[in-house]
Amino acid sequence: MPVEDLSTQSTCTTCTFTQDLSNYWTATLFFRAQNGSFHRVPQKGNEGFESANGGMTIYYVQPYDGSSVTAFKPGFRMIVGNPGYRTETDILASPGQHRQLTFTCLQDASTRTGETYNMPEQPCPAGIMANIRFPTCWDGQNLDTPNHMDHTAYPTSGTFESDGPCPSTHPVKIPQLFFEVVWDTTGFNDKSLWPTDGSQPFVWSYGDPTGFGTHGDYMFGWQGNSLQNAMNSNCDVTCNVLTSQDISTANQCTKPVVVTENIDGWLDELPGNMSVTGSNPTTSIAASIAGPAATINPGFVE
Repeated sequence: MPVEDLSTQSTCTTCTFTQDLSNYWTATLFFRAQNGSFHRVPQKGNEGFESANGGMTIYYVQPYDGSSVTAFKPGFRMIVGNPGYRTETDILASPGQHRQLTFTCLQDASTRTGETYNMPEQPCPAGIMANIRFPTCWDGQNLDTPNHMDHTAYPTSGTFESDGPCPSTHPVKIPQLFFEVVWDTTGFNDKSLWPTDGSQPFVWSYGDPTGFGTHGDYMFGWQGNSLQNAMNSNCDVTCNVLTSQDISTANQCTKPVVVTENIDGWLDELPGNMSVTGSNPTTSIAASIAGPAATINPGFVE
């Protein structure tokens, strides 16, 4: 596959650090009304980033045992999750891939406990946070693979947070890439608007009403050796080897619309005429995530 260096193709970034011109992606969340119509759920800035125009919080985390990591290389990309999954059986069949794709029902902006694999079943006072933790082991050779997954892996036992070892097939430790995406579901918390059968009303844009199909995409785009320098320097929110920009400047970085399609207001169908498939679980399925629940350190956030 050809190497594509995004840092040479971008002119601005919405990230805190101006050297980061990477692409980060997740699907869009919709509310489904009782009459079957849909309304896009807005994102909102995370705690500490309230004035951001939506977006997500990105963490690059180093191993908790103090060992070093190898930064991603130009052309590196990966995805995690499977948009076709709809049941607990699906995620249990691939525990390595899905043990760290979860949701948090935010009681307030600082809630970092009570993660579940499926969508929260009750109204969340401060919104729903989607948590996407990528694999942390690399085969050391391939920047990408046909399915965008096989060149990376999770630890063979435990988790990144508990210092689990990398498999022999993927011996190179890479930073833990972690997305927190906050969806402002508070405008839809009136349960009289929810389905009459009591199920939760939120649906991913690819037709998943369960949450089991949650997934994320990453395309590396840091300039030069800036990410490796930051990891070597144990950077956090501030970093003396990187250049920061304020949120108001980051908000000015936008991308023109490429496909003209109505995604706002009340819609009769999901964009792209996607069908809703799968049934909501009757109970929430708790996620067991080893390591600190509220502290992400060392590493840095933007």
